[in-house]
Amino acid sequence: MSKKDNTPKQEEHANSTELTELEQKCGEYLAGWQRAQADYQNLKKESAKDRELFVKYANANLIMELLPILDNFKAAYKQIPENEQGSAWVIGFSFIKKQLEDFLKANGVEEIKSVGEKFDYAFHDAVGKRIEAGVAEDIILEEKKAGYTLNGKVIQAAKVVVCESEGG
Repeated sequence: MSKKDNTPKQEEHANSTELTELEQKCGEYLAGWQRAQADYQNLKKESAKDRELFVKYANANLIMELLPILDNFKAAYKQIPENEQGSAWVIGFSFIKKQLEDFLKANGVEEIKSVGEKFDYAFHDAVGKRIEAGVAEDIILEEKKAGYTLNGKVIQAAKVVVCESEGG
């Protein structure tokens, strides 16, 4: 066979090898692009979640400063004499207190339930214990200071007095 007869076969083999290499590179590039797209989509989701959390808790410092004001409103409200309960200034006072409570609730603040509930370290801080007949152990008897959550996260634990057993 002459040299001319081998050349087309060699060229065909070279073209086939080159085509295979190009297809392989093309597949690698496609896979890389797909990974980059997936990474980008994950980054977008993560960024959106971070923004949502930021917005959810951005007002936490302001809310933390408002909580003592609410606590003082509640304490003052408890001190109003019985004979003054129906007076105009007390009604106005109660509207202001309610307005503050509604504002906080609209911003994700919830008061932690305490009196009569079972003590829970996640929500309550025991500042005292006492024995009380007819009450089960670890039931909260008294709330010394209200506790609050912000969007389900405890921002101020309730300070409570808990029932202890007679043997404890």
